[in-house]
Amino acid sequence: MTQLFDENGKVVPVTVIEAGPCPVVQRKTAAIDGYEAIQIGFWPQLKAKRVSRPMRGHFEKVKVAPQKQLREFRLESAAPPSYTVGQVLTVALFGVGEKVRVIGTSKGKGFQGGVKRWGYRGGPETHGSMFHRAPGSIGASSFPSRVFKGHHMPGRMGGALTTVKALKVVKVIPEQNLLLVRGAVPGPAGGLLTILKRR
Repeated sequence: MTQLFDENGKVVPVTVIEAGPCPVVQRKTAAIDGYEAIQIGFWPQLKAKRVSRPMRGHFEKVKVAPQKQLREFRLESAAPPSYTVGQVLTVALFGVGEKVRVIGTSKGKGFQGGVKRWGYRGGPETHGSMFHRAPGSIGASSFPSRVFKGHHMPGRMGGALTTVKALKVVKVIPEQNLLLVRGAVPGPAGGLLTILKRR
């Protein structure tokens, strides 16, 4: 993350995202595959030996350089746009002021207790208290004599697919394939993100 100044001199917190270029590797159609979609790639794979033979054939068939990441996107319209295999999608698809959805994997926090994971208040901190950050009672005695499903408990935190909606595009730099959006996005620096135009 970094910050920019808008036309009024106010500080705007932004996240810099490298978005593309993403070649279209496969075009799926309702007639053949049962649905409309495109498969796009990201991050060209520099060493061919790191690509499995089936995937190498997949890329060679459409004359696209092997990519480290592949993602598929459904096309909802009955008359989808004319995406063609080999076409390169760039950051120019987005415009300043547009709202986007960003999907990524949140930072993994490991095993955490209820206070950090769910915001438990905790017990008294002084006066000889022996109860500070433990979960306390988690179920009733006579009825229902069990713990309800989905009860908030200590456990693994983070590392989950997370979507942040309605992030505003502040700046687009096509020469460097950079997209600057207002606010934070899920995951660590260098993490993989999916950016979708807001419906």
